[in-house]
Amino acid sequence: MTVSFIYWDDCVDPEDLEAMWMDPAVQAEWLNAGETRGSKVHLSRDPDGQPYLTQTEIKAVAGIIVRRHFVSQIDSDMICAIATLESDRQPLATQYNKKSKETTVGIMQILPKTAQWLVRDLGYQRYEISGNPEVLYKPFVNVYLGAAYLKWLSNYDQKERSEEFMVRAYKAGTKKAAHKSTLQFWKQYLAVKESLPSRKVFEVSPLPTASSAAPAVTKTKAGPLNTTWDSRTSKEDMEDMWIHPNVNKEWMKSGEKKGKVRFSHDTEKRPYLSRVELRAVSEIILSKHFSTRRVEPTVLCAIAEIVSMRFVNGVGQRTGLMGIDYPTARWLNKDVGYKAYIVDSVDDLCKPFVSVYFGAAYLAWLSEYEGRERTPQFVVQAYLAGPQNVNLQETGPLWLKFEEALSHYEDVKKGGGDCRIL
Repeated sequence: MTVSFIYWDDCVDPEDLEAMWMDPAVQAEWLNAGETRGSKVHLSRDPDGQPYLTQTEIKAVAGIIVRRHFVSQIDSDMICAIATLESDRQPLATQYNKKSKETTVGIMQILPKTAQWLVRDLGYQRYEISGNPEVLYKPFVNVYLGAAYLKWLSNYDQKERSEEFMVRAYKAGTKKAAHKSTLQFWKQYLAVKESLPSRKVFEVSPLPTASSAAPAVTKTKAGPLNTTWDSRTSKEDMEDMWIHPNVNKEWMKSGEKKGKVRFSHDTEKRPYLSRVELRAVSEIILSKHFSTRRVEPTVLCAIAEIVSMRFVNGVGQRTGLMGIDYPTARWLNKDVGYKAYIVDSVDDLCKPFVSVYFGAAYLAWLSEYEGRERTPQFVVQAYLAGPQNVNLQETGPLWLKFEEALSHYEDVKKGGGDCRIL
């Protein structure tokens, strides 16, 4: 198989090329190199004639991918440093492993079988790769899947992992993350990352506490791609939001208009829900789909406070408002029968109504875990830490965090604040 790229236009979608032109540093670099908007953009070439991405270009690609799909979850500088070490930023780079008899490809040196697994089992379906192995050489596709794999590594075996673990495991697999054979790669990575412009420190943090400073409530006219309510919500659900009295009052006060309702954004332009909005979504979902199960809206809201701080895309390793991962949502949808919302990819879980729906479904399932009626303490702690890890004495702090988060909603509606799950 022979893959050849001469222009950026050969290896990116029009939407992605436009995003590159919108990056000020890329635009300046391309214009200085004699490129013109509306014409094909040449890829840089090394002395051997191989195409490569400049530091400015890889930084832009990584930044765009992270902002779209991995906000607060993966550091774009980590991607840039790994791309430099793995391929020298060459989109057509390949490396054959004689021992495994497998070939890694592209800027992030992804194994084709790993790419298929990420798409098939973990729901990373932003780019279509089925039946077209050449697409893995495209920079945006390769970086997207590399970032997805890093996110998976960050919570490998259901444990929050350090940056060092992620980088060394990326190089040689999880079994060699602490092996001496990957130590040199880690040191090289640190040196490369340190040399990157505008370096940001990355940490894999534990779950945020409910007492963490909540984002200031602001409505911004400009924000990340696809971060309006209408772009992530069905028309029916938007209508239900508009007729909710508290939401209607809040949106009218902030100058929102039907068809163009903005999410609130924090100072880093991350979209999040106000407590009024979150409470409304929870009430709508429960009244429509869980009326016989009596799941409390305040419970959903409190859990969202803990796992995502109400950020639409989630925080850390938790995806979406309710922190439900794609395999769990797919299982609830296909095997347990929760079919009111479709979840075809991980991006669907960054839609408020979809995330809250599957969060409620998981709570309902946990309430009867292993065929037994469970206590509220068990259900909440099982949601946050996994049903196999519940110890009502040892995991008590999780329940305290939950009660603290619940207190934020006691005065939202008279009679709220009940600790009943079902």
